[in-house]
Amino acid sequence: MCGIIGYVGREPVVPLLFEGLKRLEYRGYDSAGIAILEDGHMTLFRRAGKVGQLESEVNVRKLSARTGIGHTRWATHGAPTAENAHPHLDCRGKIAVVHNGIIENFHSLKESLIASGHRFRSQTDSEVLAHLVEEHMDEDLLRAVATAVSKAEGAFALAILSEDDPERIIVARRGSPLVLGKGKSGTFVCSDIPAIVGNATQVAFLADNEVAELTPEGFRVIDFSGNEVKCPLQPVTMDTLSIQKGGFKHFMLKEIHEQPRAVGETLREKVGADASTIHLPGLSELDTDFDQVYFIACGTAYHAGLVAECLWERILPVPIQSVIASEFRQRDMHITPRTLVVAVSQSGETIDTLMALRRAKEKQARTVALVNSIGSAIERESDGVVYTRAGIEIGVAATKTFSAQIAALSLLGLYLASKRGEITEQEARSKLADLNFLPGQITEVLTREEEIAALAGRFYGASDFLFLARGSLYPIALEGALKLKEISYIHAEGYPAGEMKHGPIALIDEQMPVVVLISRHVAYEKVLSNIEEVKARKGIVIVLTDRSNDPALTRLVDYTLLLPSAAPISLPVIYTIPLQLLAYHIAVLRGTDVDQPRNLAKTVTVE
Repeated sequence: MCGIIGYVGREPVVPLLFEGLKRLEYRGYDSAGIAILEDGHMTLFRRAGKVGQLESEVNVRKLSARTGIGHTRWATHGAPTAENAHPHLDCRGKIAVVHNGIIENFHSLKESLIASGHRFRSQTDSEVLAHLVEEHMDEDLLRAVATAVSKAEGAFALAILSEDDPERIIVARRGSPLVLGKGKSGTFVCSDIPAIVGNATQVAFLADNEVAELTPEGFRVIDFSGNEVKCPLQPVTMDTLSIQKGGFKHFMLKEIHEQPRAVGETLREKVGADASTIHLPGLSELDTDFDQVYFIACGTAYHAGLVAECLWERILPVPIQSVIASEFRQRDMHITPRTLVVAVSQSGETIDTLMALRRAKEKQARTVALVNSIGSAIERESDGVVYTRAGIEIGVAATKTFSAQIAALSLLGLYLASKRGEITEQEARSKLADLNFLPGQITEVLTREEEIAALAGRFYGASDFLFLARGSLYPIALEGALKLKEISYIHAEGYPAGEMKHGPIALIDEQMPVVVLISRHVAYEKVLSNIEEVKARKGIVIVLTDRSNDPALTRLVDYTLLLPSAAPISLPVIYTIPLQLLAYHIAVLRGTDVDQPRNLAKTVTVE
């Protein structure tokens, strides 16, 4: 949930730290700080607020330090204050630590350290790490860190700087990601590759229970027992253009408009030149003789799983269920060696999903990772992998990764059904042809943005929204409500249209905008009847539909957005796009921070 950056080398470190932190703000942005070795002395800058606010207080031009670490925070333990901002120092002020994760046994560690004479300045769990390292500074710094972290329970990624060792940074991880980077002028560490794009030419991924020593020349890695570990470098393939707004006002709007490419690339990589075969090389070892399926995911990825549940149950004759990952571990799910568990995560590091995956592995389930990031923990711990090709997504509210997940899950379902002989080659070819139209259909929806923006202008002052749908569009109603509440801070609910009469109907009045997703392919007459119920309570009806010139619908609704006609397998993505645009334009009109909405972080690495 936090972002870490560090550099040791020949270049001034402060500009590199701030550049990296700004690129990591999607991971958290309620406070920020840096620690540098300026003229051989530990120098600390911290404050509550965003990275830009901290940068404005630091006279970058007068600082010449070549070694430093930085952090942007999403608060877990302790309020977002300057005192709780990272980096944290030991008692002498000579050791600085930045940390992502949660130290579960920090209370007992803190009590023991206080009893030994250590003085704490913050309410965070992270500060114990600086004092633990201080306890073992009779050892070499690398060994001291390895010893200290072996006493910590929970998930962590950390970087440590010592005034007594000015040309080294020590980093370690367990459960939270860390990337090592090699550039022409020095060595980097960061939470995610975008932080060092353009500065590092090669990267390596630190594995769980490993510690690395960074110097200007490179790095070496050991495990927590002190054994040397190989950590191979690979080239950085991301470019700086992918992490710029490219003329758009916000990253979110840019990423909404990138969906034709994101979906197109996800499909193109996996569909053969004959447009009738699916190639998923990451599943070559997967046994497809399963007797039930679980999708495990969080947030928007969970909604993608719900869509897949609807699509897969039409072509696979086994029980299929999408489960919120944090709940999966708490329930006594029926899992056997013939269970297939698909873990869906944009980052591949979402801790709740990773923990649920491990629970499934304990019961010998077959597992597949569906991720947007190569080399993630969820990928490494799964039996097989399917990649989305959405590219880097910087806006905290997921947009293009959601559409790419639905596309990839659709292909995965067709692949498995074909391998098992559940659908014919002709059926598979027909559905693939439908999916191949999807990028063009998304482009067509995007041409309606001006109309959607006008709709936002009418309703941005509303205090509540209700989103209704049935079947495979119900998860899209959930996603539409989530997007709106995430970035505009308007209360919104997504509900099955048929369930409205069992509760939400009590909320409907002449002030309530009700967004209804209705398609000729999905219980059209039933949803029409639900719209009648809304109008009987004087609700304001906004309809998204693929059916034109229906007098029965026209007489009921207040506003209509006509969408392209498409096959059932393509509907969820097509109906998603206008809801993303509606949420975006409402949020802009309300003056919220669209790319970095309050209290949220993109990669959630704490439970």
